[in-house]
Amino acid sequence: MTIHNQPILLVVEDDEGLQSQFRWSFEGYKVVIASDRISALEAVDQHQPPVVTLDLGLPPDPANASEGLAALNEILKRAPFTKVVVVTGNDDHSVALKAIADGAYDFCQKPIDIDTLKLIVDRAAHLAALEQENRDLRKTKNQDGALGGIIGTSPQLTKVLHMIEKVADSDTSILILGESGTGKELVAQSLHQLSQRNDKPLTAINCAAIPGELLESELFGYEKGAFTGATKTKLGKIEKAAGGTLFLDEIGDMPISLQAKILRFLEERVFERVGGHEEIAIDVRIICATHQNLQNLITEKSFREDLYYRIAEIEILIPPLRERGGDINLLARAFLDQFTAQQDTQVNGFTPESVQILDNYSWPGNIRELKNTIKRAVIMCEGNQITPDDLNIDPVSTARQPAEDLKRVRAQAEHHAITNALIATNYNIATTAKTLGVSRPTLYTLMEKLGIKRKRSSAPS
Repeated sequence: MTIHNQPILLVVEDDEGLQSQFRWSFEGYKVVIASDRISALEAVDQHQPPVVTLDLGLPPDPANASEGLAALNEILKRAPFTKVVVVTGNDDHSVALKAIADGAYDFCQKPIDIDTLKLIVDRAAHLAALEQENRDLRKTKNQDGALGGIIGTSPQLTKVLHMIEKVADSDTSILILGESGTGKELVAQSLHQLSQRNDKPLTAINCAAIPGELLESELFGYEKGAFTGATKTKLGKIEKAAGGTLFLDEIGDMPISLQAKILRFLEERVFERVGGHEEIAIDVRIICATHQNLQNLITEKSFREDLYYRIAEIEILIPPLRERGGDINLLARAFLDQFTAQQDTQVNGFTPESVQILDNYSWPGNIRELKNTIKRAVIMCEGNQITPDDLNIDPVSTARQPAEDLKRVRAQAEHHAITNALIATNYNIATTAKTLGVSRPTLYTLMEKLGIKRKRSSAPS
């Protein structure tokens, strides 16, 4: 929470001298003071601070860390997104590590170097603000329906999103290409929601999930008496989509015998129900998707070339997850939030080792595999943070395959490195340039080339 655009900083400290020092040291924050565990929890409930500094040596047992660790666990139980920076004695390194394992964001040892602590707090506040902005954005987009559920900031995904927004309002046929699990159905839903047909139905059918002999009647419907068991007339998916959008998922698996009938419908916008003789005219937009290489299928004579050109007036290629850089951890965090809410657990993050594993794994099953992995990890996790054991990913499989496009890989790596450095330095350009070992003009040039926007920072640059 913020007050007059100032983020709240809860300081849990029983030393009155340090309380005063914190008040005047953190000018950019609304500082709230608590001197023990009970008052700290009351302040968390009342103010919902994004960042807390917590002295682990709290009364009634200031010589030990037991009271502080208990306060840490209760704070994270009530406010799992809060970044807690623990303050420990000079010889309490093992206690600090225990606090990190329990979910603390970072630690600072006494005697406190206020500049170091300010850097940690600023970084924590910036990260908390980014995470809250992302949660708000997902909530808003899910409510609006447009682009709902599509999460990511990588250049590869941004290109896809721009294309969706550009072509959504046209009536051209669109072919969505991408590996299994990349989110082709979400793209189809977004195209429909952003079109003028969004008040009409989006009707989907998976051409690979229905036997070929049944797919025709599912698409076109049938008349009463058309075959044994047809006791009444049934509308097909095409009629149900009238005025809206028909989504033909996995169209590459459609039997060649049915492709001719779909082609006729796409060209003339009329069809006949199975067993019927009346031509029915339907106004509907067609969106198709496949994970297969249709050009290869055309060569193999298992997909009609004329149908391909009819459905692929515009193609949208969704990149695999392994090519989307920082989106992996962004998606992992989103799935973590989703499943912790469903399971009502207190898991609030990933260990650094887990983050590295998530980032290095090649994700052959793409977003679907990542989602299932995080769901399992949340169920198996016994602490506050997901560990490599919870992820259950073979370390050997985290080695990425050599990339074919060196220029693209370099751009991805530069975008990832610069973005992480900017976040770590609270978008201080001078410090970021020094960290990366480049000049400020070079950093500005790279940011412009990679489409990285500069955010306002409270620190001078």
